[in-house]
Amino acid sequence: MKLGVSTYSLYQALSKGEMSALDVIRYVAEIGGEHVEIVPLGFNLHDNPELIGSMKREAAAHGLELSNYAVGANFADLDDEAYEREIARIKEEVDIAAALGVKLMRHDVASSKDLSIGNFLRQLPRLAEACRRIADYAAAKGITTSVENHGYFIQHSDRVQALVHAVGRPNFKTTLDIGNFLCADEAPETAVANNIGLASMVHFKDFYRRPSHRAPGAGWFASSGGSWLRGAIVGHGDIDLPEIVRIVKASGYDGYISIEFEGMEDCRLGTKLGLEYVRKLWNESKPEVRIG
Repeated sequence: MKLGVSTYSLYQALSKGEMSALDVIRYVAEIGGEHVEIVPLGFNLHDNPELIGSMKREAAAHGLELSNYAVGANFADLDDEAYEREIARIKEEVDIAAALGVKLMRHDVASSKDLSIGNFLRQLPRLAEACRRIADYAAAKGITTSVENHGYFIQHSDRVQALVHAVGRPNFKTTLDIGNFLCADEAPETAVANNIGLASMVHFKDFYRRPSHRAPGAGWFASSGGSWLRGAIVGHGDIDLPEIVRIVKASGYDGYISIEFEGMEDCRLGTKLGLEYVRKLWNESKPEVRIG
């Protein structure tokens, strides 16, 4: 297992101009990360292609691996022309992943106002075809693509499984975000156990959770079922992290794990504390017994 940080964790500072993409890489090394996951928010690799080489050199200089490249995408509710444009756009993102030297890439798949299972099943063949074409393109570059449980429409563990199996490519898997299942009101422990066998990448994040009748006010957002969520420092929220770590270790997963921080605290402090917590938990966890 290699523990690192998604650049998204430092988006708060990136968006304010307090850190650059290269500053983020240096900071991840400073706090003891082993890899950096690249999420192009707060910086742009299309308009600044020279940044790709700079990031590779900066990571190498600090002994860090570049692990995964994660971008948005949507193949749902599109006419044929827009559908083809979106597939072509994501293939260009695969080219950037290859230029970064990463072997893993996450792209979103679908967003829709109609979150029903009926709509998902209607859209599934077309979504799978887009992912299959992109995975085939990525395979020639030695890249495994993935869908994250993200964006409400494909956030449940069974919908992720359905998509991965429908795509039917060995280099198409899931970026498993342990916290995002709460956005679809699914218990993280159950969902992680369901999908860890399909994971090419794992995100550790945490949320505070309150029931629908206890609206806390500003800074919180609603799950698809109406519960209230707010990003937390990993280990400070309501997810049973010791049990999640036990499940992940027991599965034999031995790939990259990224800390994702999206709380209200200072992003540098939140990222550092989350990284330290997961490292300690991982080192102390015994997968054959329940802990916590």
